[in-house]
Amino acid sequence: MKYKDFNDYELLSYIKEQNEEANEIIYEKYKPLIVSMAKKLIISSSNVGFDITDLIGEGMLGLANAIDTYDEVTDIKFHTYAKKCIENYMLMLIRKGTRLKNRCLTESISYDTDDTINMFKDNSINPFNIIVDKESITEIYKLAKDILSTYEYEVFKYKLDGFNYKEIAKILNKSSKEIDNTLYRIRNKLKKHK
Repeated sequence: MKYKDFNDYELLSYIKEQNEEANEIIYEKYKPLIVSMAKKLIISSSNVGFDITDLIGEGMLGLANAIDTYDEVTDIKFHTYAKKCIENYMLMLIRKGTRLKNRCLTESISYDTDDTINMFKDNSINPFNIIVDKESITEIYKLAKDILSTYEYEVFKYKLDGFNYKEIAKILNKSSKEIDNTLYRIRNKLKKHK
């Protein structure tokens, strides 16, 4: 199944029927647009501290929002609507990050770099273990199990165990692109249920 074989409206229809493959296809189809928009925004907004992956992540959330909220009754094409949602999410991130109160967050070190991951290998200094008590962890897992598909929940558990998307892809014998897209969906679903 390739995205060139389907138009957006067919994919949206399949997604409403809970078709995981259609979901993967639409993310794959729009990822080049999201990356392109993120690159333009990084260049045009001289914001130190923003990583392109942050903008791509927000763009993926914007796409997820477009998928969830698009109304076929309107005269707006899905592509136009999705592009606007993606752009809005990215611009909101930039606006939030440039506020003075968020400066320490935008200029901080990424948790996903190899150096910082090695720093947190010792569970005694893992901020996740320090801040979140066992009850909260249980609640997070319960919520995730309730709202995520079996496959998404499996990916979610590996991510919380400290694996990056490439390692998860290797473990599950999937493409890293598929795991990356799945992580964006998981993030979006969990964000909606905060």
